[in-house]
Amino acid sequence: MGSIYEEALAAVHSVWHRKWLALGVAWAICLLGWLVVALIPNSYESQARIFIQLDDALAEQVGIGVADRKRDIERIRQTLTSAVNLEKVIRSTQLGDRIESPKAMEAAVLKLAENIKIVSEQDNLFNITAMSNDSSLSDAENAKVAQAVAQKLIDIFREENLNGNRGEVTETIDFVNGQLAQREKELEAAETKRRIFEQAHPEMIAGGASGTARLDAARSELRGVEADLIAAQSAAAAMSGQLAGTPRTLAGAGGGAASSLARAEADLSSMRARGLTDSHPDVIAARNQIAALKGPAAQEAASGGGVPNPAYSSLESMRADRQATVQALSSRRAGLQAEISQLTAQAFDNPEAAAEAQKINRDYSVLKDQYDKLLQDREELRLRGEIKTEREAVKFEVVDPPTTPRKPTAPNRPVLLLGVLVVGLVGGAGAAFGMGKLRSTFATTAGLERTTGLPVLGAISQNLTDTARRLRRKRLKLWYGGTAALGGLFVMLLVVEFIQRGMVA
Repeated sequence: MGSIYEEALAAVHSVWHRKWLALGVAWAICLLGWLVVALIPNSYESQARIFIQLDDALAEQVGIGVADRKRDIERIRQTLTSAVNLEKVIRSTQLGDRIESPKAMEAAVLKLAENIKIVSEQDNLFNITAMSNDSSLSDAENAKVAQAVAQKLIDIFREENLNGNRGEVTETIDFVNGQLAQREKELEAAETKRRIFEQAHPEMIAGGASGTARLDAARSELRGVEADLIAAQSAAAAMSGQLAGTPRTLAGAGGGAASSLARAEADLSSMRARGLTDSHPDVIAARNQIAALKGPAAQEAASGGGVPNPAYSSLESMRADRQATVQALSSRRAGLQAEISQLTAQAFDNPEAAAEAQKINRDYSVLKDQYDKLLQDREELRLRGEIKTEREAVKFEVVDPPTTPRKPTAPNRPVLLLGVLVVGLVGGAGAAFGMGKLRSTFATTAGLERTTGLPVLGAISQNLTDTARRLRRKRLKLWYGGTAALGGLFVMLLVVEFIQRGMVA
């Protein structure tokens, strides 16, 4: 512990013995360091926040979803710091006053890109930060430039959002119009070609359909007519069977077996009209009843006259309708068969014309479908564009306008000045201590004894004359003055810094 104390005491003595060297080195380091700090330009930063609302019911109804809007905004955010937009910012602010060449503009754009940050705090909240540290401008001018840059970025963001969509939609519609005009010419050429072919081969194309298409349609229709004809023939045969088992007259109008038979047959007809099958219990019971009443009814008819049976008249009318339907379907089938035979004969007679007709109609159908699809797409695009521009699907709002910087964000000059002062003092003390080590002087007798290995009998104190003492006191005052001047210069630099900040504010 004693040796450590002696070493510390020796170090302090060595530095104090060479205090002028320490003060000179401290002055040199501080002056150089403070000059470097003074040459660092102040950086002033302006911040702004913008909010974007993406919800709109009508936009989603026509297919403009939130994902589309987010994609558009992200694209705008990424292109906001493009070279073209940054050049607009430079030319609209004080940064572009002294730019006279493309090379200077390129350098200014690169520097401005480093001083701009656009951060998405949330999905629809953006923070814009603009910084200005141009050494050719004063602090007040740098503060104004930072605010102007942030405001110009907001203006460009608004223009890109509102006008960009309108311009994009307009360009898309113009492109679609060009495609429509081209398809219209091709469609007119196809119509002219088809018209010429129809005039040369009227038997191959009629009503806009080729012979092959007409043949396929006729065959399909014939299959349907034949199925309907079979069903109609079955219904007519069933009606004839029912009519054969129904008597024409009834024995009496008020009762008897004939009357009961008529009622039973009427009930059976009603059941079948409702769709009951022959296996239904009610139908079976009605048929058994009719079978039991037929014998007594025949005896009543043989013994005397009767009245017309209404069930028989109704069944006869229904059978006539079924037979008329069968006759109409048979006529239609005969006509379709004749048409199919004619179309088949035409196809065999002129296969080249049939193939040409099919090709012409196929090309025309493809062009017509493309034209109709493009026409529909154009109307949808026009509607989407009107909603984007007129309805303003994106609500743009400046939450915090660009701030006016009151103090520089960088560098922290007071801390740097203090750091230079500390480095200067430490450097001066280190220089004095190092010089003492180089000259191999001893501050204590113990240090001399340890170094030489010889016993030290004693030490002689320094005895100064009055003149030497006065000279030493004078030099000590000068040293204190130099040290105080260094501290005063530091304080003066701090005062100047805060005065400059106050002038900006």
